[in-house]
Amino acid sequence: MGMKKTGGPAAPLLPNPSPPSPTPPCYGVPVGASAAFQETYFPESPAYVVLPVYTRRLRRRCGCFRCCGSLLSSSTLLSAAFLLVLLLSAAFFLWPSDPELTVARLRLDDIHITPPPEAAFDVSLGVDLRVRNPDFFALDYRSIVVTIGYRGRPLGSVTAEGGHIRARGVSYVRAKLKLDGIRVLNDAISLIEDLARGSLPLNTVTEVDGRMRLFFIDVPVQGKISCAVTVNPNTREVISQDCYPEVS
Repeated sequence: MGMKKTGGPAAPLLPNPSPPSPTPPCYGVPVGASAAFQETYFPESPAYVVLPVYTRRLRRRCGCFRCCGSLLSSSTLLSAAFLLVLLLSAAFFLWPSDPELTVARLRLDDIHITPPPEAAFDVSLGVDLRVRNPDFFALDYRSIVVTIGYRGRPLGSVTAEGGHIRARGVSYVRAKLKLDGIRVLNDAISLIEDLARGSLPLNTVTEVDGRMRLFFIDVPVQGKISCAVTVNPNTREVISQDCYPEVS
């Protein structure tokens, strides 16, 4: 036996709860800050900082000027240093030096000795001189002077004519020295001994005096060479010869 549904849905026993009302916010103030809130607040006016305006082009120019200035100063110093080195090198290589002298040949043409008590010399001596110019400028020498001596005492000298030697060139000069009746009374005893041994020691000094044209300046130069010569007065033969240049 079935049951019948009668009437509508059953009404709720309790009404629907209403949503809770929002709680108002609560603000708290710290105890130490209460006095600050009691004072009147006046906001400060904002501070403004004025900055200059730099364009990008001006900055580039300033940077370029600085870089260019530093480069110019560096290049100037390098150029000055290079020029100084160049001038010193030119002065070292181009500054004139003394001519180089070499005795190519020394010959005894004639010799006559008068024994003491007169103790005199008659000598005729020929010198073939080789003169080399080591510089890059021509050399003009005014004269060549050849001096002969006996045991360190000069007997006499002769002067040959001057000449011209091209740059880094060589010239041969012949000089002849002739002395007649040169007395050597102070060395009479040594002369007797040398004549007895047949060995007569002589010494010669040859000097070249000239000038060199260096651009617009005339620079004096001088060359000097000394020779120790031993000759046989009987046969007029040169026994030994030792030559060495002297620094002026």
